[in-house]
Amino acid sequence: QVQLVESGGGLVQTGGSLTLSCAASGRFFNSYAMGWFRQAPGKEREFVATISGSGRGTDYGDSVKGRFTISRDNAKNTVSLQMNGLRPEDTAVYSCAASVGDFSRHADEYDYWGLGTQVTVSS
Repeated sequence: QVQLVESGGGLVQTGGSLTLSCAASGRFFNSYAMGWFRQAPGKEREFVATISGSGRGTDYGDSVKGRFTISRDNAKNTVSLQMNGLRPEDTAVYSCAASVGDFSRHADEYDYWGLGTQVTVSS
Protein backbone atom coordinates (compact mmCIF):
# COMPACT_ATOMS: atom_id res chain seq x y z
CA GLN A 1 0.00 0.00 0.00
CA VAL A 2 1.26 3.45 -0.94
CA GLN A 3 -0.14 6.76 0.23
CA LEU A 4 0.63 9.86 -1.80
CA VAL A 5 0.37 13.48 -0.69
CA GLU A 6 0.94 16.36 -3.09
CA SER A 7 2.05 19.86 -2.16
CA GLY A 8 3.33 23.02 -3.78
CA GLY A 9 0.32 24.16 -5.75
CA GLY A 10 -0.84 27.75 -5.77
CA LEU A 11 -1.53 30.85 -7.81
CA VAL A 12 1.11 32.09 -10.23
CA GLN A 13 1.21 34.57 -13.10
CA THR A 14 1.72 33.61 -16.71
CA GLY A 15 5.37 32.82 -17.32
CA GLY A 16 6.01 31.97 -13.71
CA SER A 17 7.25 28.77 -12.11
CA LEU A 18 6.10 26.33 -9.49
CA THR A 19 7.49 23.10 -8.11
CA LEU A 20 5.07 20.40 -7.05
CA SER A 21 6.12 17.66 -4.68
CA CYS A 22 4.60 14.29 -3.94
CA ALA A 23 5.53 12.46 -0.76
CA ALA A 24 5.02 8.72 -0.66
CA SER A 25 4.61 6.50 2.33
CA GLY A 26 5.33 2.81 2.32
CA ARG A 27 8.27 0.67 1.41
CA PHE A 28 10.15 0.01 -1.79
CA PHE A 29 9.43 3.42 -3.29
CA ASN A 30 12.06 2.86 -5.95
CA SER A 31 10.07 -0.06 -7.31
CA TYR A 32 7.22 2.22 -8.36
CA ALA A 33 7.01 4.24 -11.50
CA MET A 34 5.56 7.63 -10.71
CA GLY A 35 3.41 9.92 -12.77
CA TRP A 36 1.82 13.34 -12.72
CA PHE A 37 -1.60 13.92 -14.24
CA ARG A 38 -3.83 16.96 -14.29
CA GLN A 39 -7.49 17.68 -14.69
CA ALA A 40 -9.10 21.01 -15.43
CA PRO A 41 -12.81 21.68 -14.81
CA GLY A 42 -14.92 20.15 -17.53
CA LYS A 43 -11.97 18.40 -19.14
CA GLU A 44 -10.63 14.88 -19.12
CA ARG A 45 -7.64 13.90 -17.05
CA GLU A 46 -4.43 14.59 -18.94
CA PHE A 47 -1.05 12.93 -18.71
CA VAL A 48 1.72 15.34 -17.71
CA ALA A 49 4.88 13.39 -16.93
CA THR A 50 6.17 10.06 -15.72
CA ILE A 51 9.42 8.68 -14.35
CA SER A 52 10.72 5.16 -13.89
CA GLY A 53 11.58 3.70 -10.52
CA SER A 54 15.29 4.28 -11.05
CA GLY A 55 14.71 7.79 -12.38
CA ARG A 56 16.56 7.03 -15.60
CA GLY A 57 13.43 6.95 -17.75
CA THR A 58 11.10 9.89 -18.22
CA ASP A 59 8.31 10.87 -20.58
CA TYR A 60 6.26 14.03 -20.97
CA GLY A 61 2.98 15.09 -22.41
CA ASP A 62 3.30 17.11 -25.59
CA SER A 63 1.77 20.21 -24.04
CA VAL A 64 4.41 20.41 -21.29
CA LYS A 65 7.51 19.05 -23.01
CA GLY A 66 10.39 21.47 -22.66
CA ARG A 67 8.70 23.41 -19.84
CA PHE A 68 8.19 20.81 -17.10
CA THR A 69 10.73 18.47 -15.52
CA ILE A 70 9.96 15.43 -13.43
CA SER A 71 12.47 14.07 -10.93
CA ARG A 72 12.54 11.80 -7.91
CA ASP A 73 14.55 11.29 -4.76
CA ASN A 74 14.29 7.66 -3.75
CA ALA A 75 16.11 8.28 -0.48
CA LYS A 76 13.36 10.70 0.54
CA ASN A 77 10.41 8.92 -1.12
CA THR A 78 9.52 11.98 -3.12
CA VAL A 79 8.80 12.89 -6.71
CA SER A 80 8.79 16.47 -7.96
CA LEU A 81 7.47 18.36 -10.94
CA GLN A 82 9.30 21.55 -11.80
CA MET A 83 7.01 23.72 -13.93
CA ASN A 84 8.42 26.67 -15.84
CA GLY A 85 6.84 28.99 -18.35
CA LEU A 86 3.39 28.44 -16.93
CA ARG A 87 0.38 29.33 -19.04
CA PRO A 88 -3.29 29.82 -18.17
CA GLU A 89 -4.06 26.52 -19.88
CA ASP A 90 -1.88 24.77 -17.28
CA THR A 91 -4.51 25.59 -14.66
CA ALA A 92 -5.75 22.31 -13.18
CA VAL A 93 -5.66 19.99 -10.23
CA TYR A 94 -2.38 18.10 -10.40
CA SER A 95 -2.23 14.58 -8.99
CA CYS A 96 0.64 12.20 -8.57
CA ALA A 97 0.24 8.48 -9.03
CA ALA A 98 2.27 5.33 -8.45
CA SER A 99 2.44 2.26 -10.63
CA VAL A 100 3.82 -1.18 -9.86
CA GLY A 101 4.44 -1.54 -13.58
CA ASP A 102 6.58 0.37 -16.05
CA PHE A 103 6.32 4.12 -16.38
CA SER A 104 3.38 4.95 -18.57
CA ARG A 105 1.26 7.73 -20.05
CA HIS A 106 -1.93 5.84 -19.25
CA ALA A 107 -3.77 6.67 -16.05
CA ASP A 108 -5.41 3.25 -15.83
CA GLU A 109 -1.98 1.67 -15.36
CA TYR A 110 -1.46 3.47 -12.07
CA ASP A 111 -2.41 1.80 -8.82
CA TYR A 112 -2.27 4.57 -6.21
CA TRP A 113 -3.30 8.20 -6.40
CA GLY A 114 -2.98 11.29 -4.31
CA LEU A 115 -5.80 13.76 -3.78
CA GLY A 116 -4.18 16.46 -5.87
CA THR A 117 -3.05 20.05 -5.55
CA GLN A 118 -4.54 23.05 -7.33
CA VAL A 119 -2.42 25.05 -9.74
CA THR A 120 -3.89 28.29 -11.05
CA VAL A 121 -2.12 30.41 -13.65
CA SER A 122 -3.44 33.92 -14.09
CA SER A 123 -3.22 35.78 -17.38
